[in-house]
Amino acid sequence: MAEQSWVPPGVDVDQPSAARTYDYQLGGGHNFAADRELGERLTAAMPGMRDIARLNRAFLRRAVLYLVSSGVRQFLDLGSGIPTVGNVHEIAQQADEQARVVYVDKEPVAAAHSRLLLDGNEAATMVQADMCEPEGVLQAAETQRLLNFDEPVGLLMVAVFHLVPDEQHPREIVARYRDPLAPGSFLALSHFTADSRPEEMAAVVELSRRMDDQFYPRTRAEVTDLFTGFDLVEPGVVSTARWRPEVPEELGPDAEHSEIYAGVGRKP
Repeated sequence: MAEQSWVPPGVDVDQPSAARTYDYQLGGGHNFAADRELGERLTAAMPGMRDIARLNRAFLRRAVLYLVSSGVRQFLDLGSGIPTVGNVHEIAQQADEQARVVYVDKEPVAAAHSRLLLDGNEAATMVQADMCEPEGVLQAAETQRLLNFDEPVGLLMVAVFHLVPDEQHPREIVARYRDPLAPGSFLALSHFTADSRPEEMAAVVELSRRMDDQFYPRTRAEVTDLFTGFDLVEPGVVSTARWRPEVPEELGPDAEHSEIYAGVGRKP
């Protein structure tokens, strides 16, 4: 099949992937039939799923620009996913060509296509690793090459920590990334929640069991707890559409039901 000509060895095209399903929701082209089928099922269970993905992507752009305006010139993007339009290095380097970005993802298709996209860009790189193993990510050769942890870092955990179950202690994982960061560093995080549409989200969670990584939505209080050690910037932890929208259109048709909480915190 033509679509498989770009598939890295060992990838099971019949096993839906969280990264590839998200790519499909964003209108990307690096996904397989199994991902598209699951994407359609998710949309049926949670109407507006594509808008949810779009609003989350818009939050990422605004957060990166806010961090650049706050003096951050280096970024660590965990669970960065498959490259689509509006990647972190594109946003940050357009604002300041000196910005440096390390992407991290364990998904082989995401890693392979990130490397293709970044070919020739010496200020951005991809580390194929499990974000739940912070020391491996932080000590990776490419991370050490591009990031100076004596200076502020923008730590991005956008629509990814809802893939981490409680048994893996997500708050402790965040802390293991936070502690090496210099004062003035930031955490930008977004996370699925069942607070506003619990029945629909329960159906989404059940469907996610078919993926390589299952969804674990959390409450606003639980998401806020992930910012321990950071000072939340205004407006705090809110729906993605409510985090510093630049134009009214960014609020979407129902700003309170984006199903994803988002926030940015600064390490004092």
